[in-house]
Parts: sequence; structure tokens; C-alpha cells
Amino acid sequence: MKALRVLNLNAGYGKIRVLFNVSIEVEEGAITAVVGPNGAGKTTLLNSVYGLADVYEGSILFYERDIKGLKPHEITSLGIGYVPQTDNIFSSLTVYENLRLAGRGLASKESFSERLKEVFEIFPKLEELVNRKAGTLSGGERRMLAIALALMKTPKLLLLDEITTDLAPIMVKKVLEKVVELKRRGITVLLVEQYAHRALEIADKVYLLASGEIKFAGVPQHLLERKDLLSLYLGM
Repeated sequence: MKALRVLNLNAGYGKIRVLFNVSIEVEEGAITAVVGPNGAGKTTLLNSVYGLADVYEGSILFYERDIKGLKPHEITSLGIGYVPQTDNIFSSLTVYENLRLAGRGLASKESFSERLKEVFEIFPKLEELVNRKAGTLSGGERRMLAIALALMKTPKLLLLDEITTDLAPIMVKKVLEKVVELKRRGITVLLVEQYAHRALEIADKVYLLASGEIKFAGVPQHLLERKDLLSLYLGM
């Protein structure tokens, strides 16, 4: 079953068009990666899905419902979570206060407690740091907190934008292991990465986006066999 289908998407910001006839499909329960050079339009693709970019033409179907034109809070309520690359936590608040804020709207105190327990099962380190100010966390811990905030809304689909950027190799490994765990727990993931080799290690399907257009769609192994594309667009 397709969790998300983006069809012939033309999108951007105001009069600046960034994406040109982009089509992708995200299979339910899978990790789908979008890789490409800096400035390729990867973040704009996620912003388009989440209602943060201007969509000029095309369709965005979440379980066959066209969500084009909906506001971000409406898209969240349908079951899509978004972890942007920056400005994704409240640095002046504690870890608990961040999670409490993200859990607003849950039906009851018991619902919040249950969700918090599930999030701590995935990120036990955050439970250890629950009373720490978010701004004092390491880069990897902040990324884990940002993902945890999105998980408080119990999303069916999680959009992750460059979550390994500027992290030490050991933290990259840990964060990506958590993404794989999310998949095991039944959460569908659309992952955007500039560093393709990281995404290709865990993705079930990959799209190569460059200059606002899809240059490749298929399984990671087939992209790895395309030395021309790897060299031209990914520096591999």
C-alpha cells in the first residue's frame, strides 16, 4: 500500500520554482530516501508535502487523500510528522517540557504518559536527560529529541530532513539505527539526505533529486551500480 504519492509536482516559493514534475511513491512501512546535492530541492519536497511550500501543479496523496493546500497543523492531524533540519526543538525548555508541549492535544493525561513511555522506549537516553535544558544536549541528542517530538503525535508517516548533518560518525550510526527501529515499529519514513551513502545503507527505495528533477528511482543497489550518477551528482 502506498502511504504517500507525489505526482507531477511543481513547487517552490513565490515566483521561484524549485521542483519540476517530481513524482515519488512511499510504500507503507518502508524507508524511502531522497538523496541529491545541496540545493537540489530535497527540503522543498518535504515542505511541499507538509504545506510549507507553494504548490503550483501536481497532487500530493496521503493514503489517496489529496492533502495539497492543507495547513501544517491539518496535515499533522492526519498522521504526518515532520522533523526539519533546523529550529526543531525549544532550546530554553527542558527535555520533558519539550515533550509535554509536543503532546498537547492528546486526549488525556494517561494518553500523554503512555506516549511518553513509548518514546522513552525508543530513546532511553532522553529519559536520562529528561530534566536537562534542550540547548545543553549534544548534536545527536538534539536530533533524537526532535524526532521524539514528532513521535508524540503518533504519526503514520515521518518526514526527516538531513537529520545526520554535522554529527560525528558514531552519532550518525546511532541516529540511523533509531530510524530503522522506527520502521520496525511500523512507522513509514521519508528520509532526505545530502550524504547519500548514509541513506543508502538503510533505505528500501531511493530517489535521486538534482536541479529540481528526479534523475533516478529504484532500489539502493541499482543506484550504487550507476557510477555515472554517483560521480556527477553525489561525489561518490
